[in-house]
Amino acid sequence: MKRFLGIVAALLLIVGSWGFAGAVQANEMGVFTAPSSALLARVNTADAKRKELIKGKLDLNNSDVREFRRLRGFYPNLASKIIQNAPYEKVEDVLNIPGLSDTQLERLQANIDEFFVTDVAASMNAGGDRYNPGLY
Repeated sequence: MKRFLGIVAALLLIVGSWGFAGAVQANEMGVFTAPSSALLARVNTADAKRKELIKGKLDLNNSDVREFRRLRGFYPNLASKIIQNAPYEKVEDVLNIPGLSDTQLERLQANIDEFFVTDVAASMNAGGDRYNPGLY
């Protein structure tokens, strides 16, 4: 019985390897319609967006509220106002947020060089929630 099972296992391996070799040959001959690169080319849009970011600066249209913690006096109130009034076309637009106190306006003006603006990316604003990006 053991010998019989060994022979069956060997035959299955041989048949399986023929099937694999046939699939590779068929792929090389163009039998499959999808090119192999299309099967492997999944682009992570969040990583692509991060390449666009400027190191050490905050993107006003894509940074979540927790990223503002490094700026004194921004987290959570001023950061929330910045996020609520996004998107911005240019960095200076952040100075036009309605309802800013004099202190908040001074903080924004003092840190204006810490910001930059890119297009809004759905991958960075998943579910429209820049308050809770799922980082725990």
